[in-house]
Amino acid sequence: MPITIERDPLPVTILTGFLGSGKTTLLKRILRETHGQKIAVIENEIGEIGIDNQILVESTDQQIIVMNNGCICCTVRGDLSKILNELASKRVAGQLDFSRVIIETTGLANPAPVAQTFFMDNGVRALYRLDGIITLVDALHAQDQLDQNTEAQEQVGFADHLLLSKTDLVSEAEEQRLRRRLVRMNPRAYIERVHFGDVPINQILDVNGFNLNTILEISPDFLAAEADKNEQLQHGDHECGDHCVSPDHHPRHNHNDAIKSFVLRTENVIDMQRFEIFIQTMIDLYATEMLRYKGIINFQYAAQRFIFQGVHMIMSATPGKEWSNDEKRESILVFIGRDLRRDVFEREFSRCVVN
Repeated sequence: MPITIERDPLPVTILTGFLGSGKTTLLKRILRETHGQKIAVIENEIGEIGIDNQILVESTDQQIIVMNNGCICCTVRGDLSKILNELASKRVAGQLDFSRVIIETTGLANPAPVAQTFFMDNGVRALYRLDGIITLVDALHAQDQLDQNTEAQEQVGFADHLLLSKTDLVSEAEEQRLRRRLVRMNPRAYIERVHFGDVPINQILDVNGFNLNTILEISPDFLAAEADKNEQLQHGDHECGDHCVSPDHHPRHNHNDAIKSFVLRTENVIDMQRFEIFIQTMIDLYATEMLRYKGIINFQYAAQRFIFQGVHMIMSATPGKEWSNDEKRESILVFIGRDLRRDVFEREFSRCVVN
């Protein structure tokens, strides 16, 4: 039976996080909770037992199990596009009933290939939309994991929401230091605590992190304010240096994270053709080093704002709502990536401005 392309593609959430961060605990809670949602859960683990055999059958084949609460669980050993299309076919045929998908990645995975599936595969893109990437962060071990594993850094860099687990095992000061580090790496992600998977479903679903049809979900002021903090730590009125001896502060440990973020902004109007050249130039220079980028653009002669975002070399743009007469028109771009040179971005972006 041919697959029907729906008016509204089904939302997909990617659940990621380093080994031991609590993905399994959170996913188990979602599967067992009576939440009224019809969710298909894809367990994209390879070589690991992601969750209990009572919930998912460990097998080298793709298997689908329908849970009592209406969730559909499947193990994936192979191409993600294939299983997504198979699920859609079974849904159209009336064999399965679900209205959204959650994908759990392996703890050592870079989320990029999973996210790119929803940009590069035309069939998948017609049937599904990527709603957001949720990353769990182990508050007890995150500092070491981020220091030693690029995968952990990439998982943070791609996140729309960051959920901190095991915060009960660290001090308030340690948690705050971790939060500041995460903000330096990814200022656009919301940060929330999660305790043994106990987090409201609405903090996981419908986050609109990849929604190109609405305005930027995170306020521009928030982005700018957090980005301005990325070179310093503060405690009240006290600014901490590398050799801080404040009695309420432990010595600062510098983390030379390869993944960092920065914000570009201007109140000047932007030429569309020059902006296209700017983005293509950055892609040519940095390609896979650009993890996530997103923003609002004030194009010359355009009555509405434009929203753009990308993952690595895949970029999309769409018009958003119209600018109101009393609204300050401003272009704001946030870039998250590995070893990106901000001065190069600033220089090339300045060439987009209409004089």
